[in-house]
Formats: sequence, structure tokens, C-alpha cells
Amino acid sequence: MSALDELRPATRLVHAGQPDCSNGTAPVNIPVVRTSTVRFRDCEEMDAIHHRRDGGETISAYGRHGTETHRALEEALCTLEGGHRALLCPSGLGAISLSFLALTHSGAHVLASDNVYQPIKRIDAALLRKMGVEVSFFSASKDRVQDHLRPNTTLIYSESPGSSLYEMADLQVLGAEAARRGIALVVDNTWASGYLFNPLASGATVSILANTKYISGHSDLMQGAVVLGDPALAKTFDAAYDAMGFCVGADDAYLALRGLRTLGVRMERHGDNALKVAEHLRRLPRVRRVYCPALPDHPGHELWKRDFRGTNGLISVEFDDFEWARITAVADHLSLFSIGASWGGYESLALPTHGDKLASQSSWSGAAGVLRLHIGLEDPQDLIDDLVRAIDLAANLPIPIGAAIS
Repeated sequence: MSALDELRPATRLVHAGQPDCSNGTAPVNIPVVRTSTVRFRDCEEMDAIHHRRDGGETISAYGRHGTETHRALEEALCTLEGGHRALLCPSGLGAISLSFLALTHSGAHVLASDNVYQPIKRIDAALLRKMGVEVSFFSASKDRVQDHLRPNTTLIYSESPGSSLYEMADLQVLGAEAARRGIALVVDNTWASGYLFNPLASGATVSILANTKYISGHSDLMQGAVVLGDPALAKTFDAAYDAMGFCVGADDAYLALRGLRTLGVRMERHGDNALKVAEHLRRLPRVRRVYCPALPDHPGHELWKRDFRGTNGLISVEFDDFEWARITAVADHLSLFSIGASWGGYESLALPTHGDKLASQSSWSGAAGVLRLHIGLEDPQDLIDDLVRAIDLAANLPIPIGAAIS
């Protein structure tokens, strides 16, 4: 345990991965070190470096292995998540794929929450089935995980809160069951981004982050990370990582590290803004429900209070008697919200999500769909005014039932 581990999250964010002053001086931020080739003083030194790397050291023997810039970000992510090792990936989905490949084999079974990031089902269809790996889904908020595990289960995959509807899973229960059976629990922690929750402390084996989102905070890079809680897994993940040829540019590593420094203040502002918007929206007559785990009437709110330090900027809105065309009309008439699929940047975003995409989630009982909102760093009253105006406009448009807006 380092001295940083004893400090509070906001302090750790500022100091983790910072250059030391062992030579008398040091910059505030680690420099961007770019290279494709690593040069060696002589063959003996080259052999020694390769030997150290084969022994598990995070030392670079080739440009793809990263530089001091990457090491600083990896160190900071381990400090943030309470992990032993971090691996940087080209995207959040790349980090998910890496975890599946490292922790499964032909004939293995993966049990995943039914509310996880939708592209995981594409990984299942395009990759895992061809490898002879079977994936099945369960409701982490309603089902007993024991009832769905099999003798060949090697991995439980969960996300809490879940995508779109933000269902809560009891990760302490999942972690205890996974540990009892000697299988891995992998948790997508992008919603909390290491600042609001640490799944490794609740029994997860691996925490996955899409650094693209809150860690970057500026919607200008694509990056993922795998943070390992079990040091024994490092060799397995290193082998899979190397075989997949993953690497991350030094400039993107630098941008993620720079974004990490302000993660705490940004996350708190996102959460405050989102709660103000959510509280206002849930009082509107045309709103049936606002999905947000920080709201007292949200299913799983007690779990959220137990495990999480706060909320982020995501909420989803279900309207009363709005067909799909009116939901998309709300998004089309917003002026401060861009329409976009990602989130976690400083800006506000809106994304209509059709009920068909939610149908596989056991918590969904609606019809047309929801409007997912990412509440940014703008003044929340301006965002509320924009939403109220767009909802009123959509409600009064002469749209035939079942029609679509071109």
C-alpha cells in the first residue's frame, strides 16, 4: 500500500502518477514520450530488459509496450481503482474484449447481466461463439446468481448501474459467490469511473473503464483500461494483450491523465446538475418516470447509497403516452443538447433509445422507449428550460400515432 492509498479520492486524483523530484526537479505533468522503437545501450542490456519484462515488470522493450507517459496513467488508474495492474486499450470495448479473451477458453460459459453495454452482444455473436464460448444473461437486480452458474462458468460479467435504466446489482453478493467458486467477476465501472465506486473493493476481480468518457472528460479521445485486482492474473492478461497487438498512443495517454486530474470536480458538478434536472423532470405531467439511482424511488436506491459516493450525469426519461416519433421529436427540438451516443464529456447529450433495444432487460416494462440524457456542465436551469420547451413542442406536434419523423 502506498501513502496515496490512505488519502481521499479527490487528493489521490491530483497526485497519482505524478513525476517525482528524485533528480531535484520535476514537471507537474509527465511529458509526452512518443516512440515506436526502444533503443538499447548494448545486447546485454537488451536481454536484461526483455528478461525483466518476461518476469512481469511493466517495462518497455518496444514502442507498443508504452513509455513513461503510459506508465504514469497506468499507475494513476491503479491508485484510483485500488488495483495492482492496469492495461490501456484502444477503446472501452477493446478492454471488454481483452477481458473475455483472457478469462475464457473453448467450452467455457460466461454469465452476464442482461443490462450490460449493448455491443457485448456483438462480441458474443462475432467472436465468442466462434471460439466455442457460450454466453447467457440474467437479471443481476432480481435473480439469484447461483441459479444461473454452471460447472464450466469461468466469468461473471456485470455493470452496475446498468446501461440506460441504471439497475443496481449487489456486487458484494456477486463477488462473494465468484470467489467461493473460483471464477472471475468482471465489472464495467465506467458509470462511476473509479471516483464514485471501486468494484475491486467489493469483490470484483477486474474493473473495466472506458477512459473515453469521464476520465477523458472532453470527448476528444478513444481509450479503455483494464484494472486488475488479482496480481496473479497479470501474466494471463499480458499474454492476451500482446497477442491482440493492442497499443495506445502517448498523446492519448497524456490527455487521459490530464483529464483524470479534474475528474473529481467534474463528476460532482455532473451529479449535482443531473439531480436538479431529474427532480424537475419527474414533476412534469408528461413524464412518467425518470431513471436515476440517486432518486429515492429508484429500484436499488439503497444499494446505491450503500456503495456509491455520488451520482454522475446520466438520467433516462420515460414519457407518458409519447409514441416513438414524439420521443425523437424531443431530441430534435433541444438546442443545448447534442444528439450523440457517447457521454462523459463536459457537454450535454440526448439519445432516444427504442423500446426494442431495452426489451432484453428484465427491468423494462415500458413501450416506446426512453430519452437518455447526459447532463453536462452547463447551468442546470438553462438545461431545464431547454428540456421543458422541447417536451412541450413535441407534445403538441401533429404526429399521427405510429408515425416517424423524417
